[in-house]
Amino acid sequence: MPVYERQLRDGDLWAAVPAAGRGRYRPRRAFWRHGAFRAAAVFTLLALCGLLILALVRDETGTRGFVVGLGLAVLPVPLLLAAFRWLDRVEPGPWANLWFSFSWGACAAALISIIANSFATEWIATATADPASAESLGATVIAPVVEESAKAAGVLLVFLFRRRDFTGLVDGVVIAGFTATGFAFTENVLYLGNAFGEDENMGRSGLASVTVATFFVRVVMSPFAHPLFTVLTGIGFGLAAAAAGRRRVRRVVLPLLGLALAMGMHALWNGSTGLFGPFGFYIVYGAFMAPVFALLTWLSIWTRQRELRTIAAELPAYAAAGWLAPAAAHALSSMRARTMARDFAGRTYGAAAARSVGEYEAFATSLAFLRHRAHRGSAEPDFVAREQELLHHLWQRRDTAGPALTYAARATGRMAVPPQYVDYEDYNPYRH
Repeated sequence: MPVYERQLRDGDLWAAVPAAGRGRYRPRRAFWRHGAFRAAAVFTLLALCGLLILALVRDETGTRGFVVGLGLAVLPVPLLLAAFRWLDRVEPGPWANLWFSFSWGACAAALISIIANSFATEWIATATADPASAESLGATVIAPVVEESAKAAGVLLVFLFRRRDFTGLVDGVVIAGFTATGFAFTENVLYLGNAFGEDENMGRSGLASVTVATFFVRVVMSPFAHPLFTVLTGIGFGLAAAAAGRRRVRRVVLPLLGLALAMGMHALWNGSTGLFGPFGFYIVYGAFMAPVFALLTWLSIWTRQRELRTIAAELPAYAAAGWLAPAAAHALSSMRARTMARDFAGRTYGAAAARSVGEYEAFATSLAFLRHRAHRGSAEPDFVAREQELLHHLWQRRDTAGPALTYAARATGRMAVPPQYVDYEDYNPYRH
């Protein structure tokens, strides 16, 4: 009998773990790529950008306009972030990446856009001596290029420096969505604050005010506008991540194509009134923006379901080798079963056990995607070490996660419950 099978039979499961897999894998990094150094540098950069954008927006809107704009602009933010996080539930990315993306959009991208748009518009107005045409050209040509490039820079940074967490289309959609939501938040503060200041100067209030109209157009009707533009860029990066290692040309062409589409859609949105007249906004909204939004929503949800099918296809190999409980692959391919497993562990063993099951689910999902990329020929150079690290984490949590996932798989009908043997000679339903 092989040593591994004998160890499993005798119950010495930990001895079956290869020695190299018992320690945490830590790739060697240059000093400038050390986590603490990079985190401090990023925090400092975003903090400075935040202070500058705060000063610029407050100077533009005034204190009262800034407060009103801030209060109104924040309303759609939790809903948008929750929607993008929901898409990311199969393999949730680190919150650090998401908060960086949001902060980049709200601070760095917004600051770059305000400065570059103002400079370009003033230069065009001076060169052409036609301020009205400069404003129109700035809104339809300059702004889409500058703003989408600034937002794409944040997605690019996550793509380059967090490649382990950026593996496919859903990751690109979520990172781009968080970045664009942050950008839209800052832009809405500026627009709503300016509208409030204009209403104060003109003595307008109520439903006839510019503030209400601006709020209705930007927050009620089109809160997804900026996220929709930048998600196209994110899809390009996501497809490039999935093609990494196989077709290197795609890694350059696909993000650029996504960025070009984002710029084009942004330009069409900004120039809708000029192209189609007073009702151009509603024409573009109904005939183009809403259908594209519905299509991208369907694509994101379909991709999430495909991820669950990937888990169901890849994890049984590890279950057959004894690394996972037989029921784990069934439970981990269902979001309902995952939630039920965490709830069961929390009720039975406490909050720490629920967290342990959640970590087990995340590590198992990463393991399935790692194996899937290897099958497609796009495995990372450190595939073996990464696989051992993930197996090590699963092994540490198997005692808590195994029973919880087995319960969830049976409760959701994803795994048949074996029939119970009853000795009918001793069975008496009326015996007390």
